[in-house]
Amino acid sequence: MADLDVPLDPSAPEPIYAQIRAGIAAAISRGDLEPGQSLPSIRVLARDLRVSVITTTRAYNELVADGLVDAVRGKGVFVRAQDPAALRERALPRIDEALAQAASAARAARMSAEELHARLDLALDPPKDDR
Repeated sequence: MADLDVPLDPSAPEPIYAQIRAGIAAAISRGDLEPGQSLPSIRVLARDLRVSVITTTRAYNELVADGLVDAVRGKGVFVRAQDPAALRERALPRIDEALAQAASAARAARMSAEELHARLDLALDPPKDDR
């Protein structure tokens, strides 16, 4: 069973169920959750995240609708094998939105395109922590 680390921000404008869905979807996209791997039960996840069962149920239902997981009655919820091209296609709108926000913030700060590109390069390949 997966040990999920799903950060939640109660003050964020995004509903909690959507934050849970996004966190699990990101873990699947990164490969942190393997195809066929089981997710925690709805009740266990609700307890671990200190949210209602209704909230985790809605998050899991959204993941099923997104095609990221399969719910097997009486057995649990399992990560579905993902087509890399489909994963990329689903990620593009989120990437475009994040880049548009970054570009807007850069314009407001009078940052050059070169500075913004350098920051993107750093975000794509962060320096290793030498502890």
